[in-house]
Amino acid sequence: MRRLPPQNVEENLAKLLDLVHPDLVDELLSAIDQPLKVKQCTKSGKDYLVCDYNRDGDSYRSPWSNEYDPPLQDGALPSPTLRKLEVAANDAFDTYRELYYEGGVSSVYTFDIEDKFAMVVLIKKVGDGVRRMKGAWDSIHVFEVQERGRNAHYKLTSTVMLYMITDTQVSGNINLSGSMTRQMEQDHPVDDPSAHIANVGRMVEEMESKMRHSLQEVYFGKTKDIVNDLRSITSLEETNRRNKLQQDLVGKLMERQ
Repeated sequence: MRRLPPQNVEENLAKLLDLVHPDLVDELLSAIDQPLKVKQCTKSGKDYLVCDYNRDGDSYRSPWSNEYDPPLQDGALPSPTLRKLEVAANDAFDTYRELYYEGGVSSVYTFDIEDKFAMVVLIKKVGDGVRRMKGAWDSIHVFEVQERGRNAHYKLTSTVMLYMITDTQVSGNINLSGSMTRQMEQDHPVDDPSAHIANVGRMVEEMESKMRHSLQEVYFGKTKDIVNDLRSITSLEETNRRNKLQQDLVGKLMERQ
């Protein structure tokens, strides 16, 4: 699934689920990352992202109102302490998203895991389709946080799904798409609960910077090298003319010798 285009994940996953044993369905749904979808909070009117981390049955919880849509009477909710942290984190990453992406949608969700808690940071940016190019960036950052006195241990798993499709006279039809997953673990001091937001923010910023650099230098750079080797910038007529000139020069040198 990681080798298939991200924009076709839902279609390919549905076909895969038809083939496998029913006992594997839940495991596959939780293991395979899908492109994020955007919904609008009916209470606040703000957009938010839906995924497996804010889903309960067929309903999704809004980070703005803390309510499920469609409504659920017994839907899973974060504790009051985590809910307060979640509200502050959503405001912080809303600013982060605007500064780095200049648009898009972000959402942050928190939930308890036994003696730890988790925080999920979601960011989605869809291309505007100008210059006959469309695409989307989906980043999913999942934190497991273990508090240890005045310190906390953060385990981060980040997944980026990206696709870009162009169809111009100069470049032709090009489809660059794929996904990448990276992990990181760090310890940071926590003087008060709000320090979690700063620690998580720094780790997300660092991880996204590394992944963007890897995409640009390794994946896009390698694609550019391959295309440049396969396609000639100069015309065939110009190439033939240069080859003939080289042969003529070699012939002249041989005659002098």
